[in-house]
Amino acid sequence: MNFKNVGIVGLGSYVPERIVTNFDLEKMVDTSDEWIKSRTGIEERRFAAEDQATSDLAVEASKKALEKAGLTAEDIDFIILATGTPDYLIQSTACIVQEKLGAKNAAAFDLNAACSGFVYALTMGTALIKSNMYKRVLVIGTEVLSRVVDMQDRNTCVLFGDGAAAAVLAEVEPGYGIISQYLGAEGEDQETLRVPAGGTRKPITPEVLEERSNFLKMKGPEVFKFAVKALPKATISAMESGNVSVEDISMVFPHQANLRIIEAASKRIGIPVEKFYMNLNKFGNTSSASIGLALGEALDKGLVKKGDVIALTGFGAGLTYGSMIIKWAY
Repeated sequence: MNFKNVGIVGLGSYVPERIVTNFDLEKMVDTSDEWIKSRTGIEERRFAAEDQATSDLAVEASKKALEKAGLTAEDIDFIILATGTPDYLIQSTACIVQEKLGAKNAAAFDLNAACSGFVYALTMGTALIKSNMYKRVLVIGTEVLSRVVDMQDRNTCVLFGDGAAAAVLAEVEPGYGIISQYLGAEGEDQETLRVPAGGTRKPITPEVLEERSNFLKMKGPEVFKFAVKALPKATISAMESGNVSVEDISMVFPHQANLRIIEAASKRIGIPVEKFYMNLNKFGNTSSASIGLALGEALDKGLVKKGDVIALTGFGAGLTYGSMIIKWAY
């Protein structure tokens, strides 16, 4: 079988207009700007408008990605949408996006790997093209986390924001594109980060609403311990698989969760923290959208050029983790 070189040929991102600063949160919960910044590095985040759902953010990011790729929605063969906050429990958000975009030739499905979702989805899309089953795949990471965050819980509500990023995958010239990837999961740590109620294990009841278990719950110290191990493991494993050295990497795009986590991971990987692109101060943790949002911003600034070798790396609820090494194709 003739395996193709696959790469990102267009990337777009979108964040809602509403900015929620740390000072705004001071008026809602017992917290402070200094407390949030010193522990996370986050200064503000975006919240979706009342009439915006996850699919709406995805559509806006997808339109930009298609425009940059020089393609129309009808050129797309497959849509893979990574999210933990779908429009509906049953009905794929990817199918809603397909209809809104007019991508009538595309198959579509959702993928839930939490904050690792963008890397997971890129890996799935790459495999579909390499196997010659499809030619162009639209990968989306999109979240409206403001709807599942408990605004009475100061330990979690300060962390998360809403946003979307989309990437068009297609065949690229030889020597460029996705070099390697690594995915992993540790399902035994199920209670570290999740929304306990709302699924079939624990449906919504008056008792659930009273105890607020329909909102995101997180064990912060456990997440930190996992993340500072998982990010280096995934990144180093992907680099080894692709025969890529630390010196080869021009920039790393980590999941934008916490400044301290990224700094610790940088030391373990051996790549200077200056090479880790961060915009979590502006957008907070946008889960499956975060890596794409960071990459898109860097592209808009001209910080990533053709031939650069970059790493995308993330971790999330599940627990999941993953990394991808790319030689940029345009």
